[in-house]
Amino acid sequence: MDAVTVFIIMAFIFVMLLVCLIFGTIAGKRDRAHKIQKLELEARIEEAKAAQVSRGDQTQADLEDRMRVLERIVTDPGADLSRQIEDLRAETEARKEAAS
Repeated sequence: MDAVTVFIIMAFIFVMLLVCLIFGTIAGKRDRAHKIQKLELEARIEEAKAAQVSRGDQTQADLEDRMRVLERIVTDPGADLSRQIEDLRAETEARKEAAS
């Protein structure tokens, strides 16, 4: 083997290593970008789950508030008086219809 053949072989090996290094670098960048996007999506999913849970807690709190208002209305003496008046009106109307 003469010096030219050795030089050509070494140049070929160098070019092949350079090509492999370039493709490896490109593939590594794409892989890192993919992992970053995946982590961002997972973070968004977790945020959405947390928001959904907090909305569920808010809905439950709203329902409890409504229940308290209804309990106040039912136990309010003024509401009881209104109910008695309506019962008397219904009873009066029933007597008028029976008399007719």
